[in-house]
Amino acid sequence: MATTLEVQKRDTKQHSSTTQVREAGRIPAIIYGYQAENIPVSVDALELIKAVREHGRNAVFSITIDGKKLNVLLHQYQIDSLKDQLIHVDLLAVNMKEEVDAEVRVDLIGEAKGVKEGGVLQQVLYELTVTATPDQLPEAIEVDISDLAIGDALSVSDLPENGDYEIKTEPEEVLVTVAAPRVEEVEPDTDAPEPEAAHGSDEEPVK
Repeated sequence: MATTLEVQKRDTKQHSSTTQVREAGRIPAIIYGYQAENIPVSVDALELIKAVREHGRNAVFSITIDGKKLNVLLHQYQIDSLKDQLIHVDLLAVNMKEEVDAEVRVDLIGEAKGVKEGGVLQQVLYELTVTATPDQLPEAIEVDISDLAIGDALSVSDLPENGDYEIKTEPEEVLVTVAAPRVEEVEPDTDAPEPEAAHGSDEEPVK
């Protein structure tokens, strides 16, 4: 069941409208996709952040705009890196019966046995692209790394198939590896004094 999210239409004619929206504690947004075409709206910043934390990045949100109900996904967003704040979001209107593509977080679970032996775990991919109907999009894909030894790697092709979604990321893409421990090279001590070479005497021996 979709989570209700309140939105308000916003005026884009005034240059200061975006600033006023943010000063009011709301985030400028745009709705597009199924039965919607570039509708400028705003959402309450705290409400959106709370909804995403509770229901996940790929949750379906139910909104009402101009008397029409739409199901939307949080498709893209922009963050002010200096203030660490959301400054704009794209809401993709979806047909609940049609598949969509989405980015899904990769969560590593367990502790690789190679790490216990001193190896170094290296996660290469942090997200995967999947295709599913909106209500079947996972929030994260868990990858068990417990059996990885030093020198082992897991690729996308090693993940088990799931009936709810299809992974679209290339199968040969490497997810995670366990590298051999790094050996620090000991540099020679260049400050040590060099041994003095023996010199023969220039004086004639005493007879």
